[in-house]
Amino acid sequence: MIIRLRTSATGRRQSYRLLFNPLKPWRFWPRPGTVLAYCLHNKPVVATGDQSRPAHDDVRHAARTILKVLVGSQAHGLAAPGSDADYRSVFVIPTETLFRLEYKPPASRWSKGDGDETAWEVGPFLSLAVQCHPLVLETLLAPVVAADEWGTSLRALFPVLWDPRRAFDSFTGYAANQRTKCLEKKDGRPEKYAAACVRVLYNLCELLETGSFTVRIADTPVGKTIARLKDGDFRTGEVIDLAEQWTGEAETRLGRCAHHADRQAVDSYLVKIRTAFLGRGG
Repeated sequence: MIIRLRTSATGRRQSYRLLFNPLKPWRFWPRPGTVLAYCLHNKPVVATGDQSRPAHDDVRHAARTILKVLVGSQAHGLAAPGSDADYRSVFVIPTETLFRLEYKPPASRWSKGDGDETAWEVGPFLSLAVQCHPLVLETLLAPVVAADEWGTSLRALFPVLWDPRRAFDSFTGYAANQRTKCLEKKDGRPEKYAAACVRVLYNLCELLETGSFTVRIADTPVGKTIARLKDGDFRTGEVIDLAEQWTGEAETRLGRCAHHADRQAVDSYLVKIRTAFLGRGG
């Protein structure tokens, strides 16, 4: 989406492109005296202001990372020579920040250093986790790069976070989105989305059958197939057929899955970590 805004400093109109992604919300912070535009809860917000940096900058500097994991092709066992490393992490902000008038839940943040890294504050992270977003649940199973005691406890919550029906809806919805991108040849990389579609559906079948799933997909029975898809060696119809096959298998396994989530255990963890980070910062 492209919007045109008039700056208060020059009176000129300028175009800005807004990209909406609930996992990587994008926003910009202009110079003092200009219009401020950003994305909040997937809706464009425009307001004038004289602040050159968001109030959350101080919060982010005070945040503590409790978990960092390796994801992407390196974790899936599908990396080509020279492939970049991708990471996801979870951080905690001081609890006293929650009680300030200007407080707004921090969005996920993205940074690029030795590799791409997406990070969530623990509260929003758990909200996504109980919705069973596949990338968020994967964060709790992926190879650990760094974790403190809170990060270790967070990973241990995995069994109580996911609900069978929510997992089915979320994983199949994500896979359908990846299949659409594959068919549309989005970014000129249909192979990336073909592999992601089949991988997520296979992981769903594992989850509904065993209560967990394999991050290193190369080591599973579908590993060679997914590696071939990622290399671009496939027909479009094959991706559709594989997606239908594994969606049907997931439906069968959903019907016999007796697992139950435990929201009380999740709330208990969140209360404990908020208490620990009150006043003394954890």
